[in-house]
Amino acid sequence: MTDGEWELLRAVRLEMLADTPTAYVESLASAQVQTEGQWRSRALAMTSPGSVTFVADDGSAGSSFSGLMRVVLKHPQECFRPLQAMLISVYVAAAQRGTGLADELLEMSIAAAEHELGAGLLQLGVHEDNTRALALYVRHGFHDTGRREVYPLDASKKEIIMELRLKPTAASLINAQAARAKAQGG
Repeated sequence: MTDGEWELLRAVRLEMLADTPTAYVESLASAQVQTEGQWRSRALAMTSPGSVTFVADDGSAGSSFSGLMRVVLKHPQECFRPLQAMLISVYVAAAQRGTGLADELLEMSIAAAEHELGAGLLQLGVHEDNTRALALYVRHGFHDTGRREVYPLDASKKEIIMELRLKPTAASLINAQAARAKAQGG
């Protein structure tokens, strides 16, 4: 994704927020008032060092995104734990649900966290009422850590914190370390 694809990102983000508002920590109203510059920055961030984004579309020019998942290195890291990545911005369009697209995107995201980012742990937060997403994550080996965080848009609700242990290879750890050093100007 490049900053030139900001309009596609904006369209899918607004669709995501309208479709499943409790799945994200941003409101539709706040996303709707973002400027072109803010959307361009968001699109660029999707491919910055320490971030891997997967999008699905039908392959035709100008088609909209039908799915999106992003994996980022967690900041700050929790000391004395393996390198942690976060799964964020998870979405599959209604017309694509039940087709296996969510499973495919999640499998690619897990592999990217492990091999491209060198993470030993993949974490996520999921709204307590999002049973469809909870089932997806459990199916792929994520477990409930027992931690709960207040859902930022409704303090009466909670996010369930889940994680999956990963097994990055020595080569992926070296590549990830080099990428982090490059990102930090080293």
